[in-house]
Amino acid sequence: MPETSAPPGEPATAGPSPVSPGQPPAASDAAPAGPAAPVADPRLAAERVLPLRHPWRWVLTAVVVILVAQFVHGLVSNPFYQWDRFSYWVFRPVVLDGLVITLEVAALSAVVGLIGGVVLALCRLSPNPVLRSVSWVYIWLLRSVPLIVVLLFLYNFSALYRTLSLGIPFGPAFFHFDESHLATDMTVAVVGLSLNEAAYAAEVVRSGVLSVDQGQHEAASALGLPRGFQFRRIVFPQALRVIVPSYVNQLIGLVKSTSLVFYVSLLDLFGTVQSQGSTYPGDIVPLLLVATCWYIVLTSAVSVVQFYVERHYSRGALRTVPPTPLQRLRSGVRSARARIAIGSGI
Repeated sequence: MPETSAPPGEPATAGPSPVSPGQPPAASDAAPAGPAAPVADPRLAAERVLPLRHPWRWVLTAVVVILVAQFVHGLVSNPFYQWDRFSYWVFRPVVLDGLVITLEVAALSAVVGLIGGVVLALCRLSPNPVLRSVSWVYIWLLRSVPLIVVLLFLYNFSALYRTLSLGIPFGPAFFHFDESHLATDMTVAVVGLSLNEAAYAAEVVRSGVLSVDQGQHEAASALGLPRGFQFRRIVFPQALRVIVPSYVNQLIGLVKSTSLVFYVSLLDLFGTVQSQGSTYPGDIVPLLLVATCWYIVLTSAVSVVQFYVERHYSRGALRTVPPTPLQRLRSGVRSARARIAIGSGI
C-alpha cells in the first residue's frame, strides 16, 4: 500500500501498519483498557477479621445473673415467705371474688374515664372560651387533689346533699332521688376513679390530637369533609399512635389505684387481702404475695393488649410492622441454629 506524502513543512505521518491475517493487533492499536483490577495481597487474605471485644459487658452480665440468682434463691429458700400458704390462698374463692370486683371497677372506670377524657380534650381544643375554661379548671382541680381524697369526699357526699333533684335551674324540681340509695360502694368507687381518670386521659388525648400534622387537617378541610368525620376517620386514628402508649400507662396505674377503694368499704382484691390478713395475722406475707402476683398478671395482660394495639396502628407509619414475641422467638431459634451449624462446620 503506498504511503501518503505529507504537505511541505509538516512531518510525515505513517499510515497504519499492515496486519497479517491471524496476527493480533499491536498494543498501541488496541482499545484502551479499563482500570487495572486490584491484586489481592495473599497475606491479607490469610488474616481473619476478629469482632470487637466487650469484656466489661460480659462482666456486667455475670454480675446481673449472680444478683438475680441470689434473689430467686432467697425467694425460694426463705421460710418467711410461706409458699405453702401462698398456694393455699392464691385460688381461694374469697380472693377470686375480690379479683372480679377489681376487674369490674377497673374496666368501668377505664371506659367512663376515656369517654370523659375525649370530651374534655375536645373542650380544651374548642374555640369556645367557656368550654375551654371549664375543662381547664376541671383538669387542674382533679389533677391537684389526691385520689383518696376524692373517694372519701364522694363516700361522705350524702352528708352534704341528702337528696338530688332534676328540674328548672334555680326553680322547682320535678324529680327527687335519695343519694344514700344511689351512692352504693361500687358506684362511689367507679365515679371517683372515673373523675380522676378523665382528667389525666384528657391531657393524653389532647397531646395525641396535637401531634397530628397540620397538613392533615388542611387536606381534610380542602376536601369539604365535616369536622366530626375529620376527627373520627382522619385525625383520631393517627393520634392513637401517640395516645395508646401514654393511656396504657394510665390504665396500668388505674388497675393499681383500685386498691384505694378499700377505704370506701368495697372489698376488692387488696381489700380482701387486708381483711383476711386481719383474720389470719400469720398469713400476712403470703396474702401480700398473692395480691402482688394477681396485680402482675393484670398489668401484664394490659401490656400484651398494648403491644398488639400499637402494632395495629403502626402499619401506616412504619415500613415493616414490629414482629410479635412468637416471631422474635422463632427468629432467635433460627439464628442460634445457624451459628451452631457454622461453628460445627456443617
